[in-house]
Amino acid sequence: MDFQRLSIRGRVFTLDDAALRDALAGVYDTPERPRCMCVPGGVEMYVAFHRRYLAKRMPDTGSQHHPSCPSYEPAWQQSGLGELVGDAVVESEGVVELRVDFAWSRQTGGRAPGGHADADPGEIEAPGRRMSLRALTHFLFERAGFNRWSPAMAGKRSQGVLHKYLLRAAEQATTKGVALSERLYVPEQFNEATRGEAAQRRRERLGVLRPHDGVAPLAMVLAEFKAAEACSGGYRIWLKHMPDAPLLAAARTWERIARAYAPALEARDADHGQRVRAVMAALIRARREHTYEIDTATLLLASEQWIPVEGVHELPLVRALVDAGRYFIKPLRYDARCGAAFANALLLDTGAVALPLHVFSPFMTPRDLEAKTAALRAAGGGWVWSTDEPMPPLPAAVRRT
Repeated sequence: MDFQRLSIRGRVFTLDDAALRDALAGVYDTPERPRCMCVPGGVEMYVAFHRRYLAKRMPDTGSQHHPSCPSYEPAWQQSGLGELVGDAVVESEGVVELRVDFAWSRQTGGRAPGGHADADPGEIEAPGRRMSLRALTHFLFERAGFNRWSPAMAGKRSQGVLHKYLLRAAEQATTKGVALSERLYVPEQFNEATRGEAAQRRRERLGVLRPHDGVAPLAMVLAEFKAAEACSGGYRIWLKHMPDAPLLAAARTWERIARAYAPALEARDADHGQRVRAVMAALIRARREHTYEIDTATLLLASEQWIPVEGVHELPLVRALVDAGRYFIKPLRYDARCGAAFANALLLDTGAVALPLHVFSPFMTPRDLEAKTAALRAAGGGWVWSTDEPMPPLPAAVRRT
């Protein structure tokens, strides 16, 4: 597992081969393409340059790779991404255009930008799917690889790693003509000795929030939720690794968030014997100089390893897979109405096809129960665990040579 070989101009390289970088540079910006040799005949790749030369998966080819290959990606239909590809997620080599259902700015006064309502627009665009803030968060987690697990990742998913790879994922995406990396803030790992320098870097990155021409830009903050504290005029929202910069929220705003995401907030107090993270993605604006106010927010759950989960019923399965040293992917819901229609995990180490694992909980809604049952029926059965019974043995891993 985690082993990849690339064929370039008739020569096969491993990823740790010292000559690989020069070989990739030699075919960069040419019609020649590397081939990933994870399956007979190989799968075509392309060469990108992000600080260094890299072989990247061609769009729409992830499921053609062997499940044990780092370039493997399940078919879109196996997660909520399938409902968004082509409309809200448009990918070409190296760049992804994301079409979101929220604005990146708010009007501060005067007429809204965009011209008169009766102006001739020149064309009419058919409405298409747009992704929510939750779906955007799932996209970043998936592109950063945090819904994927291998034993080599154990003990290596710190806040610093989260910061690095989420921002790197954002570098490859644009939305509404804006580079996502310019609007995303992920806190650095807090260190008392360097808190001043980190705070200055935060202020510089969030300088994008300065209003101009009657418009207040928004930015996205993505971090683990810590606490909400009532204060004069509303609430202070504290995020981990940001002890010196709370987000502010009007009382009505936070009360709506707490009500809508009560299950995610309550999950931190549930008696499940595991650490669970409540991850907040918030669109913020500058209320005043260096004062950040929540405009819109979503909360999602993640395991201790930062693997997004739909509920605490998935945590025992994630722990069992991690403890057993298994390789797996967690399909993400994005904006699908019912996450139960997808496998709760896909095992990558059982052969040439990823093996779905399904979890039933007695607390599932009738709609979720029906969707999960339909998914199993369509697949002709599979590995199933009902959480009110002991977990059955996991399917055996197959060692690939």
